[in-house]
Amino acid sequence: MEKNNIRITDDGEINFFENVDSDLFIEKTMPYMELMMKYGCALKEITTKFEVLNSEFSLLYNRNPIESIKTRLKRPRSIMAKLAKHGIPVTVQNIRENVFDVAGARIICSFHHDIYSLVEMLKKQDDITVLKVKDYISNPKPNGYRSLHLIVVEVQLRTIAMDFWASLEHKLKNKKNTDTPEEIVDELRECADEIGRLDLKMQEIHKRIENL
Repeated sequence: MEKNNIRITDDGEINFFENVDSDLFIEKTMPYMELMMKYGCALKEITTKFEVLNSEFSLLYNRNPIESIKTRLKRPRSIMAKLAKHGIPVTVQNIRENVFDVAGARIICSFHHDIYSLVEMLKKQDDITVLKVKDYISNPKPNGYRSLHLIVVEVQLRTIAMDFWASLEHKLKNKKNTDTPEEIVDELRECADEIGRLDLKMQEIHKRIENL
């Protein structure tokens, strides 16, 4: 029995893709798959970040604040339902711009103050930006729901040279109780410009090598 692109075999097995053009299917679904891959990688990154913070907390206070970490990626059906609820067409761009809980991490802590301590530690990380905080612990929902939600998104992409510069500049910022000499600031700015030119030159050389 067939209906649209679905075929049900004699033994009851459902085949959804028997009459689907495979190239067209890949073309249509690839942007979504790439987006979900990025969310998955971001989820691994934030999980690792909390695991590191847990170890740091343990070193400072001789105990671990995090009992467990659970993660999930929202299913396509749930994503579509959320967009439909607000009358938003289902596109990759609309998912990215309107659905902020596609990737979710649930951090289970022992005590209230552990949660707030972790949030403050997270905010101090150079490679993380906390975009929004929804504190349902201090202000529970009418139904009694309590939790603290963070929207956390930032991905930094750098070349090796850029990263070397950033590491040096970070060391300078961490020099406490000292006034930074103006000449060092100027030299760093000049190095940043030189790095930009060097990166472009190295990229051009790479292209020439690839074309040999």
